[in-house]
Amino acid sequence: MLKGIILVFLGACSFGILSTFVKLAYADGYTLGDVTGTQAFFGAIMLWVFYGVQTQTRNHKKKAIVFQTKWYVLVLAGVFTGLVSLLYYQCVKLVPASIAIILLMQFIWIGVLLELIIFKKKPSKIQLLAVLFVLFGTVLASGMMDAQINNISFSGIVYGLLAAFCYAVFLMLNGKLGNEYPPLKKSALMITGACILIFLVLPPQFLFNGALNGSLMKWGIILAVFGTVIPPICFSNGIPRAGLALSSIISSAELPVAVCMSAMVLQEEVNATQWLGVVIILVSLVLPNLKFLTKK
Repeated sequence: MLKGIILVFLGACSFGILSTFVKLAYADGYTLGDVTGTQAFFGAIMLWVFYGVQTQTRNHKKKAIVFQTKWYVLVLAGVFTGLVSLLYYQCVKLVPASIAIILLMQFIWIGVLLELIIFKKKPSKIQLLAVLFVLFGTVLASGMMDAQINNISFSGIVYGLLAAFCYAVFLMLNGKLGNEYPPLKKSALMITGACILIFLVLPPQFLFNGALNGSLMKWGIILAVFGTVIPPICFSNGIPRAGLALSSIISSAELPVAVCMSAMVLQEEVNATQWLGVVIILVSLVLPNLKFLTKK
């Protein structure tokens, strides 16, 4: 279980790093289709290459594996990964960034609720307490207390909540489907599904208009590594071990990392209230694991 917790935490941190590079890519003038498309496209290529290399190096250890989950089911499940990118980046365009982050972080309680409704698994009291701490810390760390919330776009709120729901569903599916697959193959299939969806919604013009000759190639590779390679591999290995409810809580580490990266790389001002929120979230990550960590 401890290994699962660490893997989910690393995957969440990778997503936190991702947001900084997305902002830098937008600053270079690239569009939603460019950012999401290159991220999914290069990510799928990398994962399939890594899986091919792994398969070749382990040929002498090949064993017959019975796949209970059909490959196309994992491709369909990966659609939710693509939806998260499309919906969240659209949300960021319509509402202040601090509000968008808060909307996305609602996946925490949505994940716990989904596990209760679908799998009849009741969250423990300490998990409920951790969720409350995470939500309170999120409000502080995102800077919402200082944000102007008048005239907020209703459609932006809807996009943000839909992104949160899709992220929660992605975590659930990742933990329940295809665990018999090699992690790299499972991740490659899911990211392929995300890539197909994004290309259908936003045709990949960057493949033909010469955008890859500029800095888009650089941003695409960086976004692919931190957005579609590291997180899926970590989640594929970690969520089955840690469980959906606990993984949903641990994944909130994305926000503290995003705040720290914004301060260090983008030189954005982070006030004392936001740092307090970061501390509260980090404390909430420890709460559900105190008993387990003490035993270890």
